[in-house]
Amino acid sequence: MPIKNRFAELLPEITAWRRDFHEHPELLYDVHRTAGRVAELLREFGCDEVTEGVGRTGVVAVIRGKTDSKGRVIGLRADMDALPIHEQTGAKYASKTPGKMHACGHDGHTAMLLGAAKYLAETRNFDGTAIMIFQPAEEGGGGGDAMVKDGLVDRWGIQEFYGMHNMPGMPVGSFAIKPGAMMAAADQFDITVTGKGGHAAKPHECIDTTLAAAQIIVALQSVVARNVDPLQNAVISVCVVSTDSTAHNVIPQVVKLKGTARSLDAEVRAQLEEGITRVATNIAAAMGATAAVDYQRGYPVTSNDTEATEWAADVARAISDRVDMDMVPMMGGEDFSYMLNERPGAYIWVGNGDTAMVHHPAYDFNDEAIPAGSSWYAGMVESRMPAS
Repeated sequence: MPIKNRFAELLPEITAWRRDFHEHPELLYDVHRTAGRVAELLREFGCDEVTEGVGRTGVVAVIRGKTDSKGRVIGLRADMDALPIHEQTGAKYASKTPGKMHACGHDGHTAMLLGAAKYLAETRNFDGTAIMIFQPAEEGGGGGDAMVKDGLVDRWGIQEFYGMHNMPGMPVGSFAIKPGAMMAAADQFDITVTGKGGHAAKPHECIDTTLAAAQIIVALQSVVARNVDPLQNAVISVCVVSTDSTAHNVIPQVVKLKGTARSLDAEVRAQLEEGITRVATNIAAAMGATAAVDYQRGYPVTSNDTEATEWAADVARAISDRVDMDMVPMMGGEDFSYMLNERPGAYIWVGNGDTAMVHHPAYDFNDEAIPAGSSWYAGMVESRMPAS
């Protein structure tokens, strides 16, 4: 396949970009160096337009094909931000910023899309317009939503969106995709349990918030176990427990719980929100305490359009003989969902090989995955907008 051959030639150059990004990780919207370098490269490639500052620090580039007989516009997206983790890879190109690292492979996603942009700007063997989207703040900042609200769809007339994420444990060069829910809605909640603090030796004079909080933590699991259809997917995890006292002999006045709720279905999402509030408030009340629940909806479900999934899988099959269409959804969240809520499209996994899992301090993006990933990005443009 010619695309694969070209990306094999470009591999050292793309790898160098990737490792540079890896050495200089930036968080959330504070991706000024990364975005600046991305924009610089896109201009060097000869992209027709390069716009910075979209959704605060996002970059959007326009590449026009040799012809434009049908007015087709395809958007390709990569994320740029890193995570607040101390790197433990031992790589020569390890993070130079303590406490920050590219632990999810966004450096690889950005580099692969840059490689596709360079190829497409060189060849322009398509009929329409390709939009290269480099997004900030995927890791909890909602950068995809920010770019959409900043007019991403209408300003560039995007008709379809396609995105990609590396996946450890999948062979390098392989792909996985499915129609419908691909990743979960990612919500979070804060529960504040208030009682009557006092001396731990006199619990009868107190309203024990730690006991109430413990009962709430255990009972929240019944929302999934007994309220959600067993054939549906749902997760409730309480991840933080804090009190207003650190003493061994004090029953605290206040206990705070923080957690996340994940779902793949709108009805289930509503059940989790209602169930968490109901269980927390009623159990606290039964123990003489009160519970205030702040439930915040986060990233929506990342749902692939059925036709777009087939198109994406066809491009993957042209690159690899290992394309898994029977994968199970992942309960992680992804803010590419905001783009898919605006226009049809699809999100695909590309294999990262036998590496540490993402969000682990020993994780590193596998540069051997670059030719497959860049080929898929470019292939989506050439297949969806074939040259006349």
